[in-house]
Amino acid sequence: MTEMSKILSICDHTLLRPEATRDEIKELCDDAVKYNTASVCIPLYYVKSASDYLGDRMKVCTVIGFPHGNTTLKAKVYEAEDAVRNGADEIDMVINIGMLKSGDPEYVAREISEIRKAAEGKILKVIIEACLLTEDEKIRMCRIVTDTGADYIKTSTGFSSGGATFEDVKLFKENIGENVKIKAAGGIATLEDAERFIELGASRLGTSRIVKIAKEADFAGR
Repeated sequence: MTEMSKILSICDHTLLRPEATRDEIKELCDDAVKYNTASVCIPLYYVKSASDYLGDRMKVCTVIGFPHGNTTLKAKVYEAEDAVRNGADEIDMVINIGMLKSGDPEYVAREISEIRKAAEGKILKVIIEACLLTEDEKIRMCRIVTDTGADYIKTSTGFSSGGATFEDVKLFKENIGENVKIKAAGGIATLEDAERFIELGASRLGTSRIVKIAKEADFAGR
């Protein structure tokens, strides 16, 4: 069994609900530091205050084009630049799913490349919302993410019709390049789920549930 500390260390401790309050974000940050997670993943609005509060104690991750991905490229680039200015260390972007399904993967590649430039030096994760894609589209996105120099391919926003699946993570692992890692997110509710995703190749998990489990188990954290 994977140690709790190991699982926590690859979790992006996440709160992206639209009604999330300042107090809830602060509690999320405190828990992330206590349990030594990989980052906090929070809405763009809270990046500046969280970055100022955390300093170098914890990395700040935020989302752009979230959750639907169908804002303009210019808007996404601005969001990425704004996030970096405000102290974000990691960017999770949602692709334009409609353009992929319209037969324009070149557009999707271009937006990833432009956001890669806007967030130069920061970790970039590409959310493809796998529950809405065919297997061929998922494989195509594995290749696009690889070719555009993003750091991670990410399964889901957690706000669509489905979250991370074992089958998708396995498919990603078989089709991404050596330079790309996998983030599983959405619906990861148990330690057993987390362990299985890690076994299949995920090196980052997007979830709030694992910290909750640690709290319930009275795990000491740091």
